[in-house]
Amino acid sequence: MLVWLGENINMEEKIVMIINKMADYLNVSQMKKLQEVLLQTFSENSISKEETSNDEYLRMFLDAKKIEGCSARTIQYYSATVERMLQNIKHPIRKISTEDIRKYLVDYQKINDCSKVTIDNIRRNISSFFSWLEEEDYILKSPMRRIHKIKTKQPVKEIISDEAIELLRDNCECIRDLAMIDLLYSTGIRVGELVNLNITDVDFEARECIVFGKGDKERKVYFDAKAKLHLQDYLKKRDDNNPALFVSLDAPHNRLKISGVEIRIRTLGRKLNMEKIHPHKFRRTMATRAIDKGMPIEQVQKILGHSQIDTTMQYAIVNQTNVKTSHQKFIA
Repeated sequence: MLVWLGENINMEEKIVMIINKMADYLNVSQMKKLQEVLLQTFSENSISKEETSNDEYLRMFLDAKKIEGCSARTIQYYSATVERMLQNIKHPIRKISTEDIRKYLVDYQKINDCSKVTIDNIRRNISSFFSWLEEEDYILKSPMRRIHKIKTKQPVKEIISDEAIELLRDNCECIRDLAMIDLLYSTGIRVGELVNLNITDVDFEARECIVFGKGDKERKVYFDAKAKLHLQDYLKKRDDNNPALFVSLDAPHNRLKISGVEIRIRTLGRKLNMEKIHPHKFRRTMATRAIDKGMPIEQVQKILGHSQIDTTMQYAIVNQTNVKTSHQKFIA
């Protein structure tokens, strides 16, 4: 039917020519449908076109995410989430519909009895995959467009009080743990950033250090006088040559791992009968303190290393006491 267009014109050019000729006769919705039908027909009937497998699409997507700087942990999560979905639906990528994915998410929640937060995380990962396919022109339209964010309860997460911080400090069994707590509390860095710090990353005179956050993004963070003194005391007592800022207490004094920090802090919290004390809670506490004291949210965002300010807003819990004080000041 379209032989007159010539063999040297590729499929995309043919479709563009047809759509341009029909532009005066169809509305936007009809034009989109025409484009979809043409692309689908040409894809199915073209002898020269090799069908790309679902596994190959997933591999290309993961490669793109690696180039964007996503961590190995994030890549692994993308891979597991999308692969599980593709294995369940079993359709070629181009033929997966909104209803297919919606049914998959509903069934997944029923079978695994998981929370809405978990399902929304899965939805978000699958959405990233199909959005990438759409951007790269592998599909015309993402089937995730009509599957919106799942509403979840947003419980107010507690922060560590000033009294609790002092108790934690007073009950540290070694200077290393005291230095760790002070650095987490004053900088708000992630536990992964903490364990990756080297001694040479710290500028004691300026009371700042360079950390590499998600996607290997470099930023400066700042610590207080207490953290400086305790860090210096800790380093003076070290007798190893490891460049890491924090190392294990026992020989051969290897770089401390994330699990090591988490276990140490959780154990200390349980010993003092404190609920859910973990490294990330120091980060949330720092953000809340900063905003309560008047630091602009944009500056808090920069210190925490967030690419989106919405993420910072989730960390920054409004202190209820401050709300009451402000009400009495401005309203009552």
